[in-house]
Amino acid sequence: MERHTFASLGLSPEILKAVDKLGFEEASPIQAAAIPVLMAGKDVVGQSQTGSGKTAAFAIPAIEKTDPTLHAVQVLVLCPTRELATQVAGEVHKLAAGKRGIHAVPVYGGSSFERQAQELKRGAQIVLGTPGRVIDHLERGTLKLDRLRFIVLDEADRMLDMGFRDDIKKILDAMPAEKQTAFFSATVSPTIRKLIDRYARDPVTLKIDQKTVDAPDITQWYYEVPPRTKFDALLRIIDFHSYRSGIIFCNTQRTVDDLADDLQAQGIPSDRLHGGIAQAQRTRVMNKFKAGGFDFLVATDVAGRGIDVDDLELVVNFDLPYDPEDYVHRIGRTGRAGKQGAAISLVTGRDVHKIRYLEKFTHSAIRRGKLPTAGEIGEKRTDALLERVRQTIESGHGQAQMIHIDRLLEEGADSTEVAAALLHILNGGEATAPAAQPAEKPQAAAKHAPIEERGSDSGAPRAADEPPRKAKPGKAWLRIALGREAVKNPRDIVDLLVEGAGLPSREVGFIALGDEASYAEIPFDFAKGLSPTGNAMPTSRGDITIWPVPGLPNKKRR
Repeated sequence: MERHTFASLGLSPEILKAVDKLGFEEASPIQAAAIPVLMAGKDVVGQSQTGSGKTAAFAIPAIEKTDPTLHAVQVLVLCPTRELATQVAGEVHKLAAGKRGIHAVPVYGGSSFERQAQELKRGAQIVLGTPGRVIDHLERGTLKLDRLRFIVLDEADRMLDMGFRDDIKKILDAMPAEKQTAFFSATVSPTIRKLIDRYARDPVTLKIDQKTVDAPDITQWYYEVPPRTKFDALLRIIDFHSYRSGIIFCNTQRTVDDLADDLQAQGIPSDRLHGGIAQAQRTRVMNKFKAGGFDFLVATDVAGRGIDVDDLELVVNFDLPYDPEDYVHRIGRTGRAGKQGAAISLVTGRDVHKIRYLEKFTHSAIRRGKLPTAGEIGEKRTDALLERVRQTIESGHGQAQMIHIDRLLEEGADSTEVAAALLHILNGGEATAPAAQPAEKPQAAAKHAPIEERGSDSGAPRAADEPPRKAKPGKAWLRIALGREAVKNPRDIVDLLVEGAGLPSREVGFIALGDEASYAEIPFDFAKGLSPTGNAMPTSRGDITIWPVPGLPNKKRR
């Protein structure tokens, strides 16, 4: 499989800088094929699967061809859904970051028409929109296409399946005769072919053929998770299955660096490998990994080539690769030398459709997994602890501690109570109970119930009916209807918020545990969307009521 760098595609320094900043090390097959052809001004029919990197394949030439001094629409990208239009707009903004004067705007239904019209009036050069809303702007005169140079139909097959054929024809008929067209589609149906024949001029057809290959004989799973909870999903999988070694693949250098930092912050021994690291350092990291110096290596495909480690338990696709052959190469790094291995993919949104394609490509089944809940992880830890106790009893290694147990029994403790207390402590529970308040002051005891805090240097008790302090900038307080008897420690609150609310653990700040309720510092934007009268948060422990605390959130930083 031939590899191409972006520098070999004749791009401007500004685009190359943006690509480098995003951490892309090499062009995907559809990018390497389409960018030079589109840059040459030719019409293109690009046939490739979803998730193959085709957005950058047309976005980069579109940006390069845009004149920043001309404040008129020069590029139009039609997308089937508002989600895709927003996603494409985000990628265009990142790629055009170094091109001063280029303004891109997404237009789609469900968002303010007037705001979109204002953005168009300001002189947007690149418009990314759904057919229906584009027609609305054309009919009301807020979108003019007389200076258009380039139109892209992204996921043309989906747009036609959704009934947009007449809208697309109407838009294409409103275009200047002299324009460049690009049709990108996973399939080219007869209907799409008719559009191509009518509106494209001698188009170059670029079909990224994927020959099928057999995947290694290992267990393959995928987990569908929201983008912002991928890291927490990874932690749960590693924790629940007690994986001790593995490689985690990402598509960009930036993601590799962020993920490696996050793993290290969680106390998981890990390091990174990507093309932005000097070769000498990469060699040191690889040698250390082979020697067992850390547990998890986070890498890109470029840096991951040539990794040869026989004892890997796990390969994780934190990002699905653009090229299915890379998927086979990645997962083939586990299950070697006759040992059992596992390959796990974390997928979001539209990537789920790519799983079906990977199954066909590899002639193998990729099973859908269910993320373990916080409760299931706790049970697994307890089971593992009990197994260690059983093995210790059978080996006789605990005999030396009998003298200490005898002391507790002589003091009147029950043997079952002693065993239960030791297991409680070993399982992360608190060794001491909250201090009792004087009996003669029951009112004070109710008012000043001690609160266990996370992230504070102060051990002073706080009032149970309010958070311990004002929220930090950009944060707000959340009240959770669980007191200290219902949760073991602040980490339990974090796990429940990750499971029930989809909050990444790194976004949960200070936590305080009270007798009747607990408080957690969370992002202001999340709290803003909650009902002040109470919200049911679904978890493995049932629905838990949560409320935003009024009047206490600090103002967000400007």
